[in-house]
Amino acid sequence: MERTLLGATLAVTLLLGASGCVTPHVSLAEGPREYVATDYESVLRKWTRTEDLFAVSELENYLTATATFESWDFRWAYVVRYVQDYRLTIDQRKKLLERTLEETRQRHQFFVALYGGERRFNDLTKADSAWIVRLIDDTGNETAPEEIIAITKPNALERTYFPYSTVHRQAFRIRFPRSTADGRPTISPQAKWFGIRFAGAQGNSELVWLIEETGPADGASASDPASPNAPAADPRSTTTAVR
Repeated sequence: MERTLLGATLAVTLLLGASGCVTPHVSLAEGPREYVATDYESVLRKWTRTEDLFAVSELENYLTATATFESWDFRWAYVVRYVQDYRLTIDQRKKLLERTLEETRQRHQFFVALYGGERRFNDLTKADSAWIVRLIDDTGNETAPEEIIAITKPNALERTYFPYSTVHRQAFRIRFPRSTADGRPTISPQAKWFGIRFAGAQGNSELVWLIEETGPADGASASDPASPNAPAADPRSTTTAVR
């Protein structure tokens, strides 16, 4: 009886989730933005994806993965919010913005939180993790991480700016190279979408970002390239080997 009720509840939840939202397209264009601190929540939603890997027959959740792609656009909004919260000076703001935007030119970075299945097998930094992570796009690119950082104890900043990183989840920052050893971009300029894939013996799950075909990103401005600032990625975590 309990399994029947759980199955019915799960089916309704999946149906509502599928019909209740439309996945936004995103732009990878650089350039200045005109965000204010209160824009952060909407920008966070735009750059965040969640997927569930269920075994419906067993009513078991193998993996729920939520990830935010820390793009140029996202970091600009993050910085504006950070500057407001921490009351930084103009000079501090400028330096932080320059540093965090430069990071986007060096690598593709995702903030990821996981739960489901056995917790110990969701540790992506361990050799016996249940999951292998790859950056993918629709042109066939598939790229392994260059670094996975386990955020063992998300602090007030992380729980506020990434509110899905609760005590019930394991959080990571996953970094991928922007280009391969032969200089080819890991997200093709011709790609219509990119994403990250979690694959393992229990199945696979893909979190996908659809790319705008034309036009600037929301919040883009043609003037004043110098603007708010950004927080550097928080290093309070443990760096580990990558699978």
